[in-house]
Amino acid sequence: MAASREDIVAVAIQHLNHAPNASMAEIAQAAGVSRATLHRHFSTRAELQYELASRAMDAWAKTHTAVGLDEALSADLDAAGIKRVLDELLTVTLEHSDEHGFALTDHTTHGQPDLVRHANELEEKEIALFAAAQRAGVLRADLPPRWVSNLVYGLLVAVRESMRQGDVARRDLPRIFLDTFYRGTT
Repeated sequence: MAASREDIVAVAIQHLNHAPNASMAEIAQAAGVSRATLHRHFSTRAELQYELASRAMDAWAKTHTAVGLDEALSADLDAAGIKRVLDELLTVTLEHSDEHGFALTDHTTHGQPDLVRHANELEEKEIALFAAAQRAGVLRADLPPRWVSNLVYGLLVAVRESMRQGDVARRDLPRIFLDTFYRGTT
């Protein structure tokens, strides 16, 4: 059976999470297809990376939907409600980062205005949540909310690298991730 575009994307995601600098030839080999077949689906590495970055952005947006971020930002939540949404956001983000971890350090989005705009919109929503958490006393108020956002990003990169290197057991990640985040921000 011939590999579909979806099959190739799934393998590319998995392969790039373990070998971020993999060539198109290596991705084709991992997918069990010829380079010609890979190039029929994605003519260049940049085109493949754009597809993967778009999917990572979609997964990020789905995370916001899953935790009810828009609703939380428009509601008048108390500290406990904000903490619940923040915990859910961090937990689901961690879960999705396993699949799209390569996107954390892939700079494909920088040259693509639509991806940059989408990433900025998503980040601004999270920054608004961090600011609300600071106003409610859930997070330290002495840190700029964008710094808190960058901290989450940095922790996700650390998770990706720790998993790639085998430094942390997968079962320990939620505890380590959340503990590190809250110890630095509360």
